[in-house]
Amino acid sequence: MIVHDVFFELTDNSPAACQTLVAACNSYLNDHPGCVFFAAGLVANEFDRPVNDRQWDVGLHVVFKDKDSHDLYQVAPRHLEFIAQCKPNWKKVRVFDTATH
Repeated sequence: MIVHDVFFELTDNSPAACQTLVAACNSYLNDHPGCVFFAAGLVANEFDRPVNDRQWDVGLHVVFKDKDSHDLYQVAPRHLEFIAQCKPNWKKVRVFDTATH
């Protein structure tokens, strides 16, 4: 499996803007072929320990059954539309892809 984690830091990180990005993730990025798990949400403020990286506002977590599914997702029209619509408010985006067995 491939775990695709994306952490968005937003230029406008107001609660409304963060919720708008979560809603866009839920609309455009869920239910792609080969997706076995999907979640999007806000940084959890109750976890504020020295080891917690808090330099992000919205997290996206997608698990794909294999690399081919991940690669198809990257060029899928819904994924590309999400990027086009949401990118103007992205201050920084960090992507972490993990191959699991």
